[in-house]
Amino acid sequence: MKKILILFITLFITNTIFSQDMMEPVTWKTYTEKISETEYYLVFEASIADKWHLYSQYNPEGASLPIEFDSEQKGKLFNFVGKAEESETHKEYSDVWKKEEIFFSKKAILKQKIKLLNSDVTDVEVTLYGQACKKSCIQIEKTAKFDLSKAIVTIQKQEEGNKKQEKKTQKIELNDNNPVIFTTSVEKISNNEYYLVYKATIADKWHLYSQYNPEGASLPIEFDSEQKGKLFNFVGKAEESETHKEYSDVWKKEEIFFSKKAILKQKIKLLKENVTKIEVSLYGQVCKTACIQVEETVLFDLTKTTSVTSISETSETKNKDQKQGMLTLFILSFFAGFAALLTPCVFPMIPMTVSFFTKQSKNKAQGIRNAIVYGLAIIVIYVIIGLLVSVIFGADALNELSTNPWFNIIFFVLLVVFAVSFLGAFEIMLPNSWANKVDSQADRGGIIGILFMALALAIVSFSCTGPLVGSALVAAATTGNYFAPIISMFGFSLAIALPFALFAAFPGWLNSLPRSGGWLNTVKVVLGFLELALAFKFLSNADLVLDTHYLQREVFIAIWIAVFGTLAFYLFGKIQLPHDSPLEHISVGRLLLGLVTLTFVIYLIPGLWGAPLKIISGFPPPMHYSESPYGVGNSQGGSSIKEKLPEGAVYGPHDIPSFEDYEEGLAYAKEVGKPILLDFTGKACVNCRKMEEQVWSDPEVLQIMKNDIVLISLFVDFKKELPKEEQYVSVETGKKIRTIGNKWSDFQMKKYKANAQPYYVLIDHNEDNLINFVSYDPDIEKYLNWLKEGINNFKK
Repeated sequence: MKKILILFITLFITNTIFSQDMMEPVTWKTYTEKISETEYYLVFEASIADKWHLYSQYNPEGASLPIEFDSEQKGKLFNFVGKAEESETHKEYSDVWKKEEIFFSKKAILKQKIKLLNSDVTDVEVTLYGQACKKSCIQIEKTAKFDLSKAIVTIQKQEEGNKKQEKKTQKIELNDNNPVIFTTSVEKISNNEYYLVYKATIADKWHLYSQYNPEGASLPIEFDSEQKGKLFNFVGKAEESETHKEYSDVWKKEEIFFSKKAILKQKIKLLKENVTKIEVSLYGQVCKTACIQVEETVLFDLTKTTSVTSISETSETKNKDQKQGMLTLFILSFFAGFAALLTPCVFPMIPMTVSFFTKQSKNKAQGIRNAIVYGLAIIVIYVIIGLLVSVIFGADALNELSTNPWFNIIFFVLLVVFAVSFLGAFEIMLPNSWANKVDSQADRGGIIGILFMALALAIVSFSCTGPLVGSALVAAATTGNYFAPIISMFGFSLAIALPFALFAAFPGWLNSLPRSGGWLNTVKVVLGFLELALAFKFLSNADLVLDTHYLQREVFIAIWIAVFGTLAFYLFGKIQLPHDSPLEHISVGRLLLGLVTLTFVIYLIPGLWGAPLKIISGFPPPMHYSESPYGVGNSQGGSSIKEKLPEGAVYGPHDIPSFEDYEEGLAYAKEVGKPILLDFTGKACVNCRKMEEQVWSDPEVLQIMKNDIVLISLFVDFKKELPKEEQYVSVETGKKIRTIGNKWSDFQMKKYKANAQPYYVLIDHNEDNLINFVSYDPDIEKYLNWLKEGINNFKK
């Protein structure tokens, strides 16, 4: 009996010690704070045993389990709003996980914000999950029932976006799992104009891409809001701090990005009075060896503003980039003006002008002075045209012109009309009465007569210069810069004014000019073909933005082959147009130009089968915007003979059958009895393309991808909107899921606690992992072994 009693006491003491020390390292106190009629904070206060660690929501992936909140009532009675606010956390490097972990010690306070879906709700039930560790680890599960009628009423309203972001900055560790952190503020310009300021801290070696990153490369930053057009409008593009440039071997373009830090100041103009809060989302992409989609939605409080500050480094960078862009525009416009000089409407006027100034000038000095005035007058007339375009449209409208698909379609039509005019179908002319009136004033002599002579030149030559002026202004307008049309017209007019002024000042130089003749119309026709080719660039821009896939890469290249091929035939004298003179022989110059054009046509032909065509990079649609991911015939390693696709599938890279809907792909995999490869990817993901081009193209890998697995490619940056009934608020982030890309990104975060791309997961028909995930790694052998091991696990 005594032995039994001792044994009982021993067991009791052991159990008591074990229970106190091991089973309850964390004790909880919960209560509620009321923010508004439908918003509350659910507060969890933890007391943590000595030397135990409770891990933060922001503990890195692949380490101890972070805190999470869940409820069966979520989506029925309420929704979580973002992540919980946290009290002070600590950091310590873990030798086990090889990562710096984020945890609470001794105490913790978490305030999870919720929004009721029905104001009649009186109580909610929420469960907190987590992990506490000392020498061993214990899973934490705390389910609490909150009586909302007993909530503590606080004066704290929904916090403004910049404070929320500052708190996030203090809590979120900047690393490869969180490569960019934003803080925000508001600067007041006037009673209805503000700057929304985003300051980004970017992890080492990561790139956040500028608004001006070229089309067909990594995704540029964009701003959007459901309140746009209702409460406010954006004014142009955001001001940016210093950016960097680097050539991308994947996109074959020079990319523009921020490194380490970024400042963006987006100007807005209110449409209504008494607006105090607005919500704006920033979208973008940040990349290193993998790419992560960035989405930052902030509620800005316009009653709490700071004074306007300048971004000195932004100004320097923008000015540098703009100067380079304006210099390029100036040079192109100058050559357009020189081309106009060689047209049949302008070139023959040079001797007439010289004759006019010879009669007007009494001596050489006066002749030079009059010639300078004449040249300046020509420049002023065209610059005024550019100034009018800028004043009429304004900077904001010019910014819209650069990306608006409908304006790009209008530009396409205009350039086709100009091209057809140059080819000889008709002439675009101003009324003859204008020319007669102006010409009569030119006879008055003196400075006034010279000014009217310059105006007469502009009007009389309009049938040839008009299309070129229009093309130059279209190109300038699409840069989105207020001064671009002015710079363009200055370059154009300078090219015309210089020869006229020089020949007027020095008439003897006329003897060196070639005679007028049929070659002038040839110049005009060549310009017409060039304008026709350029027109399709604007149509391509509209097609890309609308994502209609009517003008895919192969179609665009085929059109250019047809245009430049016809030009080559014309230059070789095989085709004659309405205003051409009879051609008995072709000149050496015309022959050489014809050979250059024919060479260019031959160069374009391989582009129909996927050749990159680096010489014209930026003009055709990007490589992926084609009838197959790598062009007709699939030059990247796929078979030119395509197998019949399963229902719901599309051709992926190398003609691999791919599903872009998870449920459809899962159903097909069950039907055919194959494992599933989930490919979390992006249309603008550089390293996704590298994996597809360098790894998936390997014959052995490609054989497995085509025959042994079912590929489901989920594009996290696909901008197509979900039907309204399928849109929802993410439990993981508290953000509204509006697009198909949002949906797959949210699915990746919810299911796999990851948000980087590329991200590959092999799963079975129960949606369980067959093997650990892999991300970007161009080692073919490693990827091949990973595939084989996962498939073997499926067969077991």
